[in-house]
Amino acid sequence: MSEAALTPAFEEPEAPRASPRSRSTLLKRLADVVCLPSSRINAFERSMTADLLVEMLRDANVGEREKVARRLAMLNEMPGVLVRLLLRDELPVARALLVDSEKLSDADLISCLYQATTEHRRLIAQRRGVSEVVADALIEVGEPAVIETLLRNELVKLSHQGVENIVAATRDAQHLIPLLLRRAELRPSHAYVMFWWADSEARRVILQRFAVSREILQDAVGDVFALASAEGWQDPLSRKALQFIERRQRNRAAIAKSPFNSLDEAVAAGEGGFNREIAEEISYLSGLKPMTGAKIFTDPGGEPLAILCKATGLPRGCVRQLWRGLRRQEVDRTGATDPNLERVLTVYDAIAVDRAQTVLRYWNWSLTSALTPALLKAIRDGDEAAVDEYSAPQRAAMLALSRDFGR
Repeated sequence: MSEAALTPAFEEPEAPRASPRSRSTLLKRLADVVCLPSSRINAFERSMTADLLVEMLRDANVGEREKVARRLAMLNEMPGVLVRLLLRDELPVARALLVDSEKLSDADLISCLYQATTEHRRLIAQRRGVSEVVADALIEVGEPAVIETLLRNELVKLSHQGVENIVAATRDAQHLIPLLLRRAELRPSHAYVMFWWADSEARRVILQRFAVSREILQDAVGDVFALASAEGWQDPLSRKALQFIERRQRNRAAIAKSPFNSLDEAVAAGEGGFNREIAEEISYLSGLKPMTGAKIFTDPGGEPLAILCKATGLPRGCVRQLWRGLRRQEVDRTGATDPNLERVLTVYDAIAVDRAQTVLRYWNWSLTSALTPALLKAIRDGDEAAVDEYSAPQRAAMLALSRDFGR
């Protein structure tokens, strides 16, 4: 026996055999029948032919299945049994429908995306006019590559819930943030939550786009403040809304209970070194909940310090005082202002008082009542055992603190 006969593993593989001509012809004819107009074939005949075609396609090769898929892609109404089979097929087969067929229903697409591959879902995300319900399903799968494709598709429709889920996804896929910031569906409440884990450039865009003035609201409800005051601010709903709208940021009532005579004095005291008591007093005097203040003071980027100072009418020098009190680097090796501090001071200079107040109040609001489960999940600290010592409102706020928060 020869050596070659003893080593079959090294032999050239046998070339795949061509499909029998009868099979190729039969598949084409059956596909032609399925594609006949309703004037030529009734529903039962079309269904019967589709069933026969499905049975053949199960054992046909990829090339044969792809040819049938391309033939059927032009149909306005494709038999459901064929759609389900071909959409879940290998990518060359499914692509013929996902790219070329405009008549696939939302139900067909959703069924496909839950049972196919990431590449199938990317093809769905690229389709023209992806509906909100299909986009929601794609987002829920949680694949950054698919979400990126959706965000790049200007014809896709994103629901409010879909945007929230993408905001949550950006926590661990920050490359999605610039794409999401270009979407018209993004709302201030979404943007200001995402701000906490965005990089400096994305933060600049968020402040530039969403730091809006409340002047129109102040003009519209100016007389309501007197009405609410006459009623003793008894209605909690109107009180909360008016607190968001009013021009004054500092909490005058907190001065009477504070060991400091003013917010400026509290900031000056913190310059020598922050502790929990000083941080809480600055928060109270600024009209903030302590957990909002904690979030601001522990933010690694520092931009929230500039927002706090501008919104409360503190001078530019107070940004440096807070920076120094938090033991952050003020100068580089050359003696020039540290680039991070310089960036924060630029934010202070660029934003108007009213707009800074809008940002600050969104933060104060979102850290308590405005966060939905999807956003809470994205920014949950994870150490729930540590929150037992806080009150119920504080525990709710603690859940919104980032993973970088230090107690």
